[in-house]
Amino acid sequence: MRVTTAPQWTERMARDIGSLGRVDEGSLQHALYRVAAVAARGIPGCACAVVTIWRDDAIVESAASHADLTETLEHPYGSRGPTTEARRLGISVYVADMLREERWPGFATAAVRQGIRSGMIFAFPLERDTLTLGLYAPRPRSFDAATAGPLALLLAEQVTVALRNTGRYTSAMGEAVHMRRALSSRAIIDQAKGIIMHARGCDAETAFGELRRVSQRSQMKVADVARKLVAEHAAANARR
Repeated sequence: MRVTTAPQWTERMARDIGSLGRVDEGSLQHALYRVAAVAARGIPGCACAVVTIWRDDAIVESAASHADLTETLEHPYGSRGPTTEARRLGISVYVADMLREERWPGFATAAVRQGIRSGMIFAFPLERDTLTLGLYAPRPRSFDAATAGPLALLLAEQVTVALRNTGRYTSAMGEAVHMRRALSSRAIIDQAKGIIMHARGCDAETAFGELRRVSQRSQMKVADVARKLVAEHAAANARR
């Protein structure tokens, strides 16, 4: 696989996103397909992508950069895979190596059959629904969250434009607010992970696993758990 240098993919991504912003006609599925194609071309490490709009556990609309990905990965595993965890907890989910994945064995097996070894799934709240962007690659450990996250957010914002232009939503400003909240949640989760890593001497994946365990045990969103930890840490520092 040819590796694109940072200036090259940054310039190409900016150009592709700019062209999406000028599109104001066509079906919603076509708009989602174009976003998926831009993700597959422009996000470092990504070879294929799936963009899906969910209402509860039902797919409203979905499109993929490559044929059959939606039918293979979204429809059969919409209620028991990494996309579900991303949607329900409001987080990004990283599968570093499908061959070693134990949380969702069925999903991992289906992905490997498609030639996929790693994936990163992002979830973004819309006005009434949830948008997920699944990034996939033929090699393990292909994604860097610090790079992929901001680019995924930019693409998600383009989906809100497509939704507005196709008449599915009327409150684009409200969607933008939700997107900013999503970005804020990711920042607070990263901050909480840093606190855990420093306190326990562990890596980022282990730190996130601890946040997720507390989230599941307390039935709170990961972002809310992270926010509470950061606040407690700040208060403890203030008393010293």
